[in-house]
Amino acid sequence: MSTAGGAEPWLPDLCRLSRLGTMLGIAELAVVVVALVPDRRTSWDLERFVSTSGYALWLALSVSVLLCVSRRPLSRLPMRIGALLAVAGATAVAGVAAAIVHGLFASVSEPGSWPDGWRFVSGSASVVALVTMLALRHFYVIDRWQLQVAAQARAEVDALQARIRPHFLFNSMNMIVSLLRRDPDVAERAVLDLSDLFRAALGAGEGSSTLEEEVRLCEQYLAIEQLRLGDRLQVDWHRPEPLPWSLPMPRLLLQPLVENAVLHGISRLPAGGTVQVALDVAGDTLLLRVRNPSLPPEAPGVHGAGHAQRSIGHRLGYAFGPRARMTSGWSEGYYDCELSLPLAPGTRA
Repeated sequence: MSTAGGAEPWLPDLCRLSRLGTMLGIAELAVVVVALVPDRRTSWDLERFVSTSGYALWLALSVSVLLCVSRRPLSRLPMRIGALLAVAGATAVAGVAAAIVHGLFASVSEPGSWPDGWRFVSGSASVVALVTMLALRHFYVIDRWQLQVAAQARAEVDALQARIRPHFLFNSMNMIVSLLRRDPDVAERAVLDLSDLFRAALGAGEGSSTLEEEVRLCEQYLAIEQLRLGDRLQVDWHRPEPLPWSLPMPRLLLQPLVENAVLHGISRLPAGGTVQVALDVAGDTLLLRVRNPSLPPEAPGVHGAGHAQRSIGHRLGYAFGPRARMTSGWSEGYYDCELSLPLAPGTRA
């Protein structure tokens, strides 16, 4: 994987003071660990501890500065090559620094008080290489986690904003007004369905829903759209039991797909069509599929539903992990979107 254009570099940012402080803390911790190792041949006093700490902190600072200034160039490379070069650069800096320190102090110290030059340099470089690998891996995991949390937050905001569509609200209210005199019972049911939809939209970032609640929300949305579109909109549900109706899932995961099927598919076709919604269990996977007739993507005036689908993809990965998948595509006059959600062992209806 590589960073291209203006994408965020994958190599952890060691230019931040908090990261620099962590690197210095790790270096000092390494000194403490070495000092606590029982060894009769080596005696530690305050002077030795202070001088060793200063040397370790100097190495950590040098490596941090190197990785800070080389972050963007290394991030343009494939991740594996860039990571190897980062560790190799840190090792080289440590080796050169160790050689300088050994050359300066061994020449003015008593014979035998300093270890062999090759052993000192190779030992220092090896320790720095190991610490750098561990630190970069730690920071990388932290960065990925923070990006995932940020993506979840953005997805929830996207879902909230995308669901409150002014044109949908106005069309629904106009349709309800027209029903008040002609069929007040249907108008009342439409108002209740509309309130449930907007209540779910306002709670998109709070807590979780269940498969049963998501399906009921889709039914309410489709009921409102059927009142508006009449015979142009038909719905075909496929729900073979048993299904894991109590399965926890993010709010507004299925309804946006159904809305896209109506908004970008059925409403653009003069004769309308049928939205097919299928729920099925295959082994340890729940499959949710929405299929609708649609104009080809390149047709004039047709805009994709990529924004909503990206939002769903973010929340899907955050809630279910890497085993969750979303696939979509247009073929032979139909647009298909399918969600694959992993089920915990023993999950039942």
